[in-house]
Amino acid sequence: MVTAVVFDVGETLLDDSREWGAWADWVGVPRHTFSTVLGAVTAAGRDNAETFQYFKPGFDLAHERQLREEAGLGERIEDSDLYPDVRPGLAALRERGLWVGVAGNQTARAAVLLRELGLPVDALATSGEWGVAKPTLEFFARVAEMVPDGPAQTLYVGDHRDNDVVAAKAAGFKAALIKRGPWGYLWADDPLVRRDADWVIDSLFDLPDLVRP
Repeated sequence: MVTAVVFDVGETLLDDSREWGAWADWVGVPRHTFSTVLGAVTAAGRDNAETFQYFKPGFDLAHERQLREEAGLGERIEDSDLYPDVRPGLAALRERGLWVGVAGNQTARAAVLLRELGLPVDALATSGEWGVAKPTLEFFARVAEMVPDGPAQTLYVGDHRDNDVVAAKAAGFKAALIKRGPWGYLWADDPLVRRDADWVIDSLFDLPDLVRP
């Protein structure tokens, strides 16, 4: 029985289009060019941070992120960045009596911005706060500490085959892949997703009937 649902952030709750566009502008390449290279990196199953190396070899993401902040062009997360089903979808799960959390590979700053949105969740944390990131078991150990009934009764929902579905399943969680963003569409029918995902969903609205207690 599922008693808790925990969500990834980027391309699960947030449409990352604006943020990737901001990075393209920052490195000085056309947005279409940046997104095409990002797609190639994604298709190869590599970390999306490697995208920057094609444009600026030796690119230090943490340092450049700080420079963006200092230039007044840093991270922004606004209600308009949420996918339309996020607020009602999260609320519907809580109305069914499920514990709802958010835990993703995001900066500590992103955690602050996400909390300011006032999402209908019971807890929220990011890898930047924890100092451990997906797909490590250490990250999912922190998720297990956060939820009320442990991994076996918790569903982790994300758009990424390796970071979300495969890693969550290896850590003892139930797993769902959501088909949106480049990763979700690319890997929806991947053999590893078919092996490890309990469900492949199109929308957060699919979840209440799938996991109802």
